[in-house]
Amino acid sequence: MEPALKTDVLIVGAGPGGCSAALSLGKRGVRSLLVDKAVFPRDKVCGDALSGKVMRVLDRLAPDVGERLRADARQLPSWGVTFTAPSGRSLRVPFSRNTGEGVAPGSIMPRLDFDALLIEKVRSSPGIDLMEGTNLNVFQRTATGWSASDTAKCINIEARLVIAADGANSHFARHVAGIELEPRHHCAGVRAYYAGVTGLDAQGFIELIFLKELLPGYLWIFPLPDGRANVGLGLRSDVVRKRKTDLKALLRSLIAEHPDLKDRFAKATIEGAVKGLGLPLASKRHQLSGDGYLLVGDAGHLIDPFTGEGISHAMISGMHAGDVAAEALARTEGRPTASMLEDYDQRVWRRLGKELSISTRLQQLADVPWLFNLVVDRAAKNPALADTISSMFNDLDMRARLRQPSFYLKLLFG
Repeated sequence: MEPALKTDVLIVGAGPGGCSAALSLGKRGVRSLLVDKAVFPRDKVCGDALSGKVMRVLDRLAPDVGERLRADARQLPSWGVTFTAPSGRSLRVPFSRNTGEGVAPGSIMPRLDFDALLIEKVRSSPGIDLMEGTNLNVFQRTATGWSASDTAKCINIEARLVIAADGANSHFARHVAGIELEPRHHCAGVRAYYAGVTGLDAQGFIELIFLKELLPGYLWIFPLPDGRANVGLGLRSDVVRKRKTDLKALLRSLIAEHPDLKDRFAKATIEGAVKGLGLPLASKRHQLSGDGYLLVGDAGHLIDPFTGEGISHAMISGMHAGDVAAEALARTEGRPTASMLEDYDQRVWRRLGKELSISTRLQQLADVPWLFNLVVDRAAKNPALADTISSMFNDLDMRARLRQPSFYLKLLFG
């Protein structure tokens, strides 16, 4: 084993969450070592949608990256989302009341390109060391912190604190933090890129299509520049297991045969293979901090249970992890204790908890087709109701009305 590398903070995983943590630490003058098993640029199976929350984190941590992204020809500005109910009726929900004016609230950009932008920023930022192609598979607590090793490469790293941002299959989260994968709170998904899909929205509205064959999951179509699209579907893992569903085969069959899709894909061509992904959902809360560590993004099971959004939650939690880690390290010369780090959980849940709780209820709504159909049908016919639902995307207090039985009684009888 080579002599140990030493750092104050070891960040495992250099995706959006890990990069956000590193940039946050750097702003506070704390050095970090950012380690990833991949070598960048690398592809990451994802929906590729970057919400307004992503753009706001970028504007805070790396405004130059946000400016470059908005001007990048590989991204498509996104102004909203279209929900299609099991009945086939669609509801177009803008993210802004001034669609098409100024800068779009969101963006759609392949993860290969988005992550490359973040890595480029990390490489040029003082106080951040990047180590690629290193798979840390052994973690041991020491008197002053942690010892982490890539046993295959005989690499050893000593750190006072670990930030685990190593994704949905986080080795650290499973084997150190003890977070188990629970099929009821996990989603299996598949994704492919297609060229030549028709009917893509000119204003970059992403499509979430709740086909009755897929409930409580959905199929998505996210437009990209030059007539390309990120197309995929997701379904809760317990349902996949119960139905013994082959998701890759199901995606191909729906695109080829479903009456609402086949014409749009009649002349479309697939680019590459259909690839799978796992999404640990925030429909169940987990402890995100412990003795000397913090869990970020997918490693902390922070994916939105309704929309599947994960990039923004990874970046938000990464930003908070950097802040809390810097504060805790300033209070001790060794490994920060669990009590020093517990404020991280409070900050993350204060920022995301209400939103994720509402999304859990919406996930349950998606499993009741007639109720989902009712909401979309009434909203499609009533501009005032459609505007209210649109406002719910930016106002959590309004969105909380979706959890109240009175909201649906008014739809039925009001």
